[in-house]
Amino acid sequence: MYSTLRSCSLVGLEGMLIQVEVDISNGIPAFEIVGLPGAAVKEAKERVRSAIKNSGFNLPPKRITVNLAPGNTRKVGTHFDLPIALGILKATAQINDLSKLKELIVIGELALDGSVRPVEGVLPMAMTVFNEGFKGLIVPYNNLNEAKLVNEIETIPADSLSSLVKFLDGEEDINLEEITKHDINVDNNKSYDTDEVLVSDFSEVSGQYRVKKALEIAGAGSHNVLIVGPPGTGKSMLAKRTAGILPELTFAESMEVTKIFSVAGLLKKDPQLITKSPVRSPHHGVTGPALIGGGKDPMPGEVSLAHKGVLFLDEIAEFSYKVLDQLRQPLEDKIITISRHSSTITYPADFMLIATMNPCYCGNYYTPDVTCTCTEAEIKKYHKKISAPLKDRIDIEVEAPPLKFDEIKGEKKEELSIDIRRRVERARKIQRERYKDIGIASNSALNHTQIKTYCSLDKNCEELLLRTYNKFNLSVRSYDRILKIARTIADLSGEKEILLKHLAEAIGYRGLEMELANL
Repeated sequence: MYSTLRSCSLVGLEGMLIQVEVDISNGIPAFEIVGLPGAAVKEAKERVRSAIKNSGFNLPPKRITVNLAPGNTRKVGTHFDLPIALGILKATAQINDLSKLKELIVIGELALDGSVRPVEGVLPMAMTVFNEGFKGLIVPYNNLNEAKLVNEIETIPADSLSSLVKFLDGEEDINLEEITKHDINVDNNKSYDTDEVLVSDFSEVSGQYRVKKALEIAGAGSHNVLIVGPPGTGKSMLAKRTAGILPELTFAESMEVTKIFSVAGLLKKDPQLITKSPVRSPHHGVTGPALIGGGKDPMPGEVSLAHKGVLFLDEIAEFSYKVLDQLRQPLEDKIITISRHSSTITYPADFMLIATMNPCYCGNYYTPDVTCTCTEAEIKKYHKKISAPLKDRIDIEVEAPPLKFDEIKGEKKEELSIDIRRRVERARKIQRERYKDIGIASNSALNHTQIKTYCSLDKNCEELLLRTYNKFNLSVRSYDRILKIARTIADLSGEKEILLKHLAEAIGYRGLEMELANL
């Protein structure tokens, strides 16, 4: 007795169709799963065995062999339980009507009582079903809303094995009209505009206008930022509020971010498209695989979960030197590649890095009325906790000095995040239009060749940049970053060309690096 049906597996963020073949033959009773199964797939036979019996069906005392093809791709996850069970019932003629299964992909985990539990990665699987031209997808009931984000395919929810078999046999109907359907009316080139005052708003932070301006520039050009200052100056508060000044995601960006959260199992019970930039703030004890991604069966790390959003590292000097250095590739390439002996997986990692740190061990180097107890050697040692190559990839370095009494008192009305966000959105719109033919969305993505085209300088600007380059012995990467920041400042000002004032301001945001070089 033989049967076959289709399921789906995940390879990174992409779905892959899997042929589930079931053969039942005479011989010593056994239940084997082949086709390079992972640990969770190997354990499926015990869940399937119990679910079939507890659902009122018969499991024949014969040799059962399940093959997951293609056999050269490792299969992970619990979503093969339901297709394996249906394959056994199909092979033993316990399903009378097989016509519906021909055009459907099946995924789902089985409980021992036969109920169907939710699984991870449903969104990319649903997108694969659509791209491969299949009619629909059978999913666990609790994954229904996630699957319906791809509303071009038919989605059939299953809450138990027995009810699903009755549906396939035509004995019981699933009233799809009563199921909540998400209408996703979105424009692929549109960023949604909401005028609400955010709960965590820039206006809640008194003073620090230079830091706020630096974060506005960072948001407008998707630049990386390092905020240096003594404790209690509002560094962390401002960094955490940066997401509130970023434009909401376009439809394409939303789908990509939602796919990552789906694969990581972080979507809520009632998921919608993620339209706001994600913010990830890992603890300084984070491991390399947790930050970058990895594991035996590689999963997205914090850098991928922060895709199109913000990765916030508070007190970056407290993180492991070796862990921080792993950020160098994703900061430069906007992707992270994880290699294993059986596969190589690439996850997107296009994020803004916002980091904070004290200026020295005691934290008082920039405090005018408090004596710093650190020597110059100790200050240099403290800053060397961040390697030079990593620091070279940080576009903007800005000081957050201690607040004056008048600033703490907060009588001056502070600007709302929504007002800053409108300027950021205008600058982003200018950049999308400028770079529409070269496939990038922000100034930070410009490479060295593109910088020559889009960041041209007049004679006075070139002379200033030449003096700066020679005086502080800048790297080529620092040179490029100054020009990209200047381009963003010009965009915020609505200027087509980079002016001397824009370049001077951009150089000022590399000032901490230059000051420490002179210690």
